[in-house]
Amino acid sequence: MAETKREIERKYDVGVADLALPDLSGVAGIADVVDKGVVDLDAVYYDTAAQLLAASSITLRRRTGGDDAGWHLKLPVSLAQGVRDEIRAPLSDSVPRAVSGLVRSRIREAELVPAVRLLSARDLRHLVDEKGELLAEYSIDRVRAERLIEGGGTAEWAEIEVELADGADPTLLDKVEKKLRKAGLERSSSTSKLSRALVETAPKERKAKKSGKSGKSGKKGEAFAGIDVPVTAGDHVLAYLRAQRDALIALDPDVRRDLPDSVHQMRVATRRMRSAFRSYGKILDRTVTAPVGDELKWLAGELGIDRDQEVLTERLTARIAAAPRTLLLGPVRGRLRIWTVAHRAGSRRRTVAVLDGKRYLALLESVDALLTDPPLRPAAAAPAAEAEALPKAVLKDYDRLATRVEHALALDPGEGRDLAMHEARKAAKRARYAGEAAAPALGRPAKRFAKRMKAVQTVLGDHQDSVVAREALRNLAIQSHAAGETAFTWGLLYGQEEAAAADRERELPEVWAKASRAKLRSALGG
Repeated sequence: MAETKREIERKYDVGVADLALPDLSGVAGIADVVDKGVVDLDAVYYDTAAQLLAASSITLRRRTGGDDAGWHLKLPVSLAQGVRDEIRAPLSDSVPRAVSGLVRSRIREAELVPAVRLLSARDLRHLVDEKGELLAEYSIDRVRAERLIEGGGTAEWAEIEVELADGADPTLLDKVEKKLRKAGLERSSSTSKLSRALVETAPKERKAKKSGKSGKSGKKGEAFAGIDVPVTAGDHVLAYLRAQRDALIALDPDVRRDLPDSVHQMRVATRRMRSAFRSYGKILDRTVTAPVGDELKWLAGELGIDRDQEVLTERLTARIAAAPRTLLLGPVRGRLRIWTVAHRAGSRRRTVAVLDGKRYLALLESVDALLTDPPLRPAAAAPAAEAEALPKAVLKDYDRLATRVEHALALDPGEGRDLAMHEARKAAKRARYAGEAAAPALGRPAKRFAKRMKAVQTVLGDHQDSVVAREALRNLAIQSHAAGETAFTWGLLYGQEEAAAADRERELPEVWAKASRAKLRSALGG
């Protein structure tokens, strides 16, 4: 069984010959520095032959020695702040499935092999407060690195490490750093021991290549050497798509770990990518993007099963919490809890099964292939500031939304209007995403457009959530009645949801009027 620990640490460079730890006893909050002796650590780091994990600042190791021997997977949270999530699993001969699944979106079918071995002699101190509670671990590590792939180079160095204890005040690290800087130490330029080992043990020809200057001339300015700066309409659309692809891959382990809002954000990334394929057909060949878009639709649908249940549960829980106690008749909370567990457990298992499946991996490969060799159409080559394809695509999606909103508003309240508003919601989302994708190129008008579309989407989305909630409340009432319980409270909440939907229907004309102003349309070139 894997467990997770939030790791917050800072590393400092120190000469191999100078292995003395600066005295921290005078740092505010530190009552004592306890010598814990020297610990010998033996860690083998795993990666693919192409170092796909290292490229994403992810480390996977099997370590013996110390009090946390086992498999450790470190996922970056904020590299600049030295924050990572460390997932730990017990020692075993091979990489545990609980760990390997979390890097699947990065490595796909590639094999994880031993890449680097680090032997560290850690001279450890505990920084404690006046109650003897641990504030941080303070150590100096003498490290020997041995490369197990590509030439087998070696390297040695020493570094000081300060790792915050669970629950300790992060400002302690700033106080310690101030003291270390006065002692002449500087923060390490390497984010991890592994990243340093890979550089210092690399074959000579690779070291020379990395140390040499790399840059591209022409349309990419000197300040952006080696970085793709969007210039054409196609550049902007591809930059947007790459950002969504990167988000999709990065969110995979979060979804597997069931982190809050992760399923929602992953679903949003798939929808944004698919929406861009459909909106920018003048930029990218639809005959190529359509099959990939169909697979993105499939993935969004699968993720939706878990996400929709999550949203529904939150909505119903909030309704019950807001209701007066005198109106909560029967085991309302217990009934909702049973219903939620039954539905969420199944949807959760299904979501993880999808991410473990071959179809999902094939989709990731297809997206990578498309972005590596994009099917650009002639309009993609136009300079972004002059391209007509971008504003025309945004306005086309706007016109599509306008037709659907006007149709919904013309209908009488009821199931027909509910369905029409749901279709309008999907069109609002597509128009919003089109505006967001074009915003870096079109500037403020596109940003304002996307903001207005989001307002429309919010109203329509809340209306649809009410429709779904009413169906769930009806089912809960039926279950309660069948169990001999009163269904009064479920009927009460159903009525509240009916009223909420009516409020959104009354609100829509005003929100739509603001979003459909001619001035906003003309700013986009319409």
